[in-house]
Amino acid sequence: MDAVGLHGLAGAEAAGLHATEWYALSLLDLEGSLTSGKLSTRTGLTTGATTRLIDRLERAGYVRRTADPADRRKVVVEPVPDALAGVDAIVGPARRHIAEVIAQYTPEQQEVLFDYFARAAPAYRAASEEIRRARTER
Repeated sequence: MDAVGLHGLAGAEAAGLHATEWYALSLLDLEGSLTSGKLSTRTGLTTGATTRLIDRLERAGYVRRTADPADRRKVVVEPVPDALAGVDAIVGPARRHIAEVIAQYTPEQQEVLFDYFARAAPAYRAASEEIRRARTER
């Protein structure tokens, strides 16, 4: 876990972003777009902090705001595809190294690994929420 965290910090630094901005950009890269409310929930930031985060990412050219077609009162944050090419270049080495590691496993073992990753990610998100709740309840 430490290695993953350190890689995230190195990626953020290489992109000229703060860790939270890097994480938000990573979420948008994976999801395609999110409402500002969902981005707030996924990052654990307040709505005000999320607005400032979106402002910074928008000024840097990484995202743009659009109106939600289903509810024009909501803002959808979507990544700017050309800007994400730079992000892909930064995470490319990690993806290549991890692909080399995974390729050493049999297809059956890979299925187990991918099942673990699919189950572990929500478990870590839930644990993060518990940590945040415990901090706010103090």
